Amino acid sequence: MSFSITGKTAIVTGAANGVGLAIAKHFVDKGANVMFADKDEENLEAEVGRAREEGDNARYFAGDLRERLTQANLLSATIDAFDRVDILINASRQIAVSDPLDADADHVEAMMQQNMMTSLRMTQLIAKRMNKQAEADGNEEEEAGAIVNLSSIAASQTHPKLLGYSIAAAALDQLTRSMAVALAPDRIRVNSVAFGSVMSASLKDVLKDNRELRGEILECTPMSRIAKPSEVADAVQFLASPGAGFVTGQIITIDGGRTLLDPVTLPAH
Repeated sequence: MSFSITGKTAIVTGAANGVGLAIAKHFVDKGANVMFADKDEENLEAEVGRAREEGDNARYFAGDLRERLTQANLLSATIDAFDRVDILINASRQIAVSDPLDADADHVEAMMQQNMMTSLRMTQLIAKRMNKQAEADGNEEEEAGAIVNLSSIAASQTHPKLLGYSIAAAALDQLTRSMAVALAPDRIRVNSVAFGSVMSASLKDVLKDNRELRGEILECTPMSRIAKPSEVADAVQFLASPGAGFVTGQIITIDGGRTLLDPVTLPAH
């Protein structure tokens, strides 16, 4: 069983920072050709510059991925750089605090657009390209592609202040299952990684200003720690690799056992 992604070409959205960046850098280190995609061009340029110091298998594309024209241009840039795309990581995500009783502040539309609709449109676009490549390759035994979505344990938890985010996460989980069934005949696998608290740069900043929050997170996590971004990246690599060749439509949870306790009073970060 091989977990190698060496020589594969991956698009990673949300790759300018946070978990998306950790996944993109991890894939570069593992020998994949990686297109880092995000709207933060300054950070993309800096991170890809560092990644390319070790090799020539990283590129970046900057743009608002909520726009379908931008998505099409991202695919074109990836084909120009690497000739094909084998893996799509939908890591473009955003968290916003909601006021569930205020239609102007519940952020449902914004979270659905950023976290679910962008993943849906990217999946539709890239799956068509994967199918085209598979037809050209002519090998009906080979996998045509792998798609991994980044979701959240907020999809199954209940916290009103994360109303928009949790609704979008739940929709993304159902998108994963539906697309897995739809694309299975095309030999394209679709899975998701749902995680709890991960020690990203943004969470570090939050914890600096809110020391009590760290204690609350550890209290509701049986493993009593916060996940490292590399632990999410490892799980994503597994789902994108041949080692997961018979795995599709699954939501892999990385939360240190947090959802086993089902605390309804604490947010998922």
